Amino acid sequence: MSAGAQVTEKSAQVRNLVLATWTSTICFWAWNMIGPMSTTYSDRLHLSSSQASMLVATPILVGSLGRIVTGPLTDRYGGRTLFIFVSLASIVPVLAVGFSAAADSYVMLLVSGFVLGIAGTVFAIGIPFAKSWYPPNRHGFATGIFGAGMVGTALSAFFTPRFVDWFGLVTTHLIIAIALAATAGLCLVAMSESPSFVVHTEPVLPKLAAAAKLRVTWEMSFLYAIVFGGFVAFSNYLPTYIKTIYDFSTVDAGTRTAAFALAAVVARPIGGALADRIAPKWVVLFSLAGTAVMSAIAIFKPPPDVWSAVDFILLAIFLGIGSGGVFAWVARRAPAGSEGSVTGIVAAAGGLGGYFPPLVMGSTYDSVDNDYTVGLLLLVATALVGLLYTALKLHAREPDNGRAQP
Repeated sequence: MSAGAQVTEKSAQVRNLVLATWTSTICFWAWNMIGPMSTTYSDRLHLSSSQASMLVATPILVGSLGRIVTGPLTDRYGGRTLFIFVSLASIVPVLAVGFSAAADSYVMLLVSGFVLGIAGTVFAIGIPFAKSWYPPNRHGFATGIFGAGMVGTALSAFFTPRFVDWFGLVTTHLIIAIALAATAGLCLVAMSESPSFVVHTEPVLPKLAAAAKLRVTWEMSFLYAIVFGGFVAFSNYLPTYIKTIYDFSTVDAGTRTAAFALAAVVARPIGGALADRIAPKWVVLFSLAGTAVMSAIAIFKPPPDVWSAVDFILLAIFLGIGSGGVFAWVARRAPAGSEGSVTGIVAAAGGLGGYFPPLVMGSTYDSVDNDYTVGLLLLVATALVGLLYTALKLHAREPDNGRAQP
């Protein structure tokens, strides 16, 4: 390859990875529009802890299950088409959430939040898209950078409450809707498929069924449900947790949640890059051990602001490193032609891992002692189970056929 062709290829790689990451960022912001405002909605609508948890968790459910569909559709239609579709399809739900909140209707908020989950399906599109632009020894880097698009949750946590204060509830949602439309237009004009992309015209359901038969799919789904699910759960529920435990305002709780999400975002590409250099198994083990320790410390309610901040930011770093490590592992082990299907199922498992914890936290909250001990203990236990399974059952190096070595 000539020097000029190499420069052109490098430019295309960078451009498309940046565009994919930006699309993920704005879609993650849209997906997390309810979480940062959940304490405000809870106060205005006089919601119970369980009702508030359901409001936060509903978009997570649809965003998770929808990835099962967008993953294999990416194999068939390409990432560019799916990025444009999801960006446009998220506009109406974002506006609906704003109008439902302004109308003080809990039922309308639940319904709107359900449809808002469309924005969360973007993740299963970007992993195979980013991977297709880079050689195998850079897959961890590429998927890690794309995964950093989850910074949208940090942006939402920090800016959404402030935008509501500055511009009003409906206008804030209109701003994000416009950003989604502009993103779709940008993808239409500047994004392209990788030269290595091959259209797979097989029907979706048989591909999903085939992916579901692979051991790698369920092993990686289990691990991703812990690390990415933990990130999703905390980035959505942390505003409620912080306000309840430490009595911060909505804006202050959003700021601290943004710091948590940002730490995980920074850590994710590091996890992916590390997994390019050493076996992903060791990256994941490190992540799960750290997650268990930090979650156990949180049970004792470290005092604000320094000690609680250190605990949750370290927890975010461990979760981010694990998220990058798991998907680098997926990139190594998923069979050729099934990347989108495997990715879709694994990504769905990660989202579903974030769906249940807010419900558990809300239902097990001890209002007498003002603590979430039961919910945090369950996270510790889950991380330890994942740690033991990874250490004892998974090989450090796996063949690329999705099955473990004998």
